[in-house]
Amino acid sequence: MTQSAILLVMRMGGTTVKNQRLVELAAFLHEFKSVLGSVSVLTSGIFGLVTSFLVGTMSISVNSSDRVCENGIQPVELLPATNDAHGGVIVDMKDAMEAQHFLTLLRASISQWRRKGKKGVWIKLPIELVNLVETTVKEGFRYHHAEPHYLMLVYWIPETTNTLPANASHRVGVGAIVVNDKKEMLVVQEKCGRFQGKGVWKIPTGVVDEGEDIFKAAVREVKEETGIDADFLEVLAFRQSHNTFFEKSDLFFVCMLHPRTFDIEKQELEIEAAKWMPLEEYAAQPVTQAHALFKYILELGSLKLDRDYAGFSPLRITSVFDDELSFLYLNRQQMQCLSSPDQSS
Repeated sequence: MTQSAILLVMRMGGTTVKNQRLVELAAFLHEFKSVLGSVSVLTSGIFGLVTSFLVGTMSISVNSSDRVCENGIQPVELLPATNDAHGGVIVDMKDAMEAQHFLTLLRASISQWRRKGKKGVWIKLPIELVNLVETTVKEGFRYHHAEPHYLMLVYWIPETTNTLPANASHRVGVGAIVVNDKKEMLVVQEKCGRFQGKGVWKIPTGVVDEGEDIFKAAVREVKEETGIDADFLEVLAFRQSHNTFFEKSDLFFVCMLHPRTFDIEKQELEIEAAKWMPLEEYAAQPVTQAHALFKYILELGSLKLDRDYAGFSPLRITSVFDDELSFLYLNRQQMQCLSSPDQSS
């Protein structure tokens, strides 16, 4: 009976054991000790071993990092991590740490995650912990993406095909067709970029900010570049192009807006000039006649003014995975016509 108790304790020393089970074991040994007085020395030793293990195990909550028990009863510290939805883990580093200590924790953590069958490892290093980047890369991690305040590195544990998603592949831009009641289009000349100094008049354009809706970006760009307040109407078309910005692809949404104000106040930093231009004058530009995008912008705007063309308007919907709201862009006019009960066959 005593040998069985010893084996039970030693087995527990090599694996993570819930505190409740340890408490129950300690109570059992205490009772066992009182019954078998002739082996009090042996049972006292076992009881002391369990008590020592209990103290080491229950101290996990003191440190923000996880701990596991390896090599007997020695507690091993791990990097703080949370499980993701795809069988991997995410490590969000926040506290300063020496590179050598980080390396020890990283290796122990990967060993533990490998035993648990984890797949991808994501390590988010804030810019303040740049001293840990080299250590992480030397352990087999690669860059995934970077933002102004952090760097994300990834590692694939199993010897199978790496299915971690790639970094964002596209940048999103908008262009705004704004036409007043005189059939004049709002156009600008830029101080920088490909059309700098070429006398080209173009519609206001810009990049959609992170977390910004497409229709809000179009309204914002018009306001920033020209000072004109406008209401979003529809997305008339979009263009996809590749290798446009540091090898990234680009999605450019052509939007139609209706002006609410008409006095132009151009942006001094980026805009050389801004004005209301007759559609005929815009059409006569060499760049409009030579480039398809300029030509289709004019054609789409004209068709929309004549109400012969219906674009895509945003419909607010709830996300499939949570309660967050998003927008579905669709041709409401066509959908209503097709779904109308009065539609003839």
